[in-house]
Amino acid sequence: MTDLEQRIRERAHRMWLDEGQPEGKAEAHWELARLAIAFEDAKPQMQKPVTNETTEPVEALVNQGEFPTLTDQGEQHIPGEIARE
Repeated sequence: MTDLEQRIRERAHRMWLDEGQPEGKAEAHWELARLAIAFEDAKPQMQKPVTNETTEPVEALVNQGEFPTLTDQGEQHIPGEIARE
């Protein structure tokens, strides 16, 4: 048994115990444990900052002035109020 299989087995067993030792959920616990271990192992890689200098800025953050705000909605009328001309 590899180190990875042992870690998955131990995590699945803890999940099984935490759920009150239900019957018939071995495959579900194994799959959840496998995913949890995979995310743990990938976490250092996922947290590395992007160092690519050619990365474009997010346009939505750069061009915030192009999006309408509540004041850009034209004349505001209060419902039920008679328009004065």
